[in-house]
Amino acid sequence: MLELRPNCETCDTDLPNGEADAYICTFECTFCETCAQDVHKGVCPNCGGNFTLRPVRPAALMEKYPQSTKRVLKKT
Repeated sequence: MLELRPNCETCDTDLPNGEADAYICTFECTFCETCAQDVHKGVCPNCGGNFTLRPVRPAALMEKYPQSTKRVLKKT
């Protein structure tokens, strides 16, 4: 199950569940659209993989399976 990390790892922008501009790689590294596309040019700086839009967890399941509260921020 996806953690749904709460922020962009580059700029620390909040990315709540349902955010249309949240991108992840295969290891669930999480970035906002600006950082994923403009800063990292579509390539994850951590693993070298590509990005895809992060799926949305249905609201009815958020209580049972909440979004992660652990913020990940990488120094560049």
